[in-house]
Amino acid sequence: MKREFTKAAVAAALAFTGWSVHAACMDPRVAAQPSSFDQMSAMTLQKVAAVGMSNNARVGKNIVGTWHVTYATEGTAYAEAFIQWHSDGTEWENINFPILGGNICMGSWTVVDRTHVSRYHVGWLYTDGNLSGHFIETETDEVSADGNSYSGNNDTKFYALGSDVPFMEVIGTAEATRISP
Repeated sequence: MKREFTKAAVAAALAFTGWSVHAACMDPRVAAQPSSFDQMSAMTLQKVAAVGMSNNARVGKNIVGTWHVTYATEGTAYAEAFIQWHSDGTEWENINFPILGGNICMGSWTVVDRTHVSRYHVGWLYTDGNLSGHFIETETDEVSADGNSYSGNNDTKFYALGSDVPFMEVIGTAEATRISP
């Protein structure tokens, strides 16, 4: 009985501290572990992997993060936003539009080539706080080599509730700078 109580107490303690007990070939919490190849082989494999990273993968890695974006049309800025691009190909945006009109939207993105990403972005439209439609924005951005800025062209189409024909279209640009943690 005492032994079963001790096992239960240890299991509870591990659960509350965030530690888990599991079987694995290697435990990342343990510094020194046996390996089937020496440290030099591991370093060689890491260098090969880094060199082998395609430029397309690099642009995908560079876009991930939080950005401050300025939108313009015909050379005039009309909005600013904070956008988070996620490594899973999703993104979300908080734009400086009135809350009652809708200011949170989301979308997905994909790598186009070694310097460009493409974004498909959607959001709801509200009139005086009442749902009145949606918009779809497509955007292609060129990401700087250092990953600290991007710029691109976008096309936003606005649809009334229940309609598949846009009632308005805005063609513009986006200029962004990374917000460092």
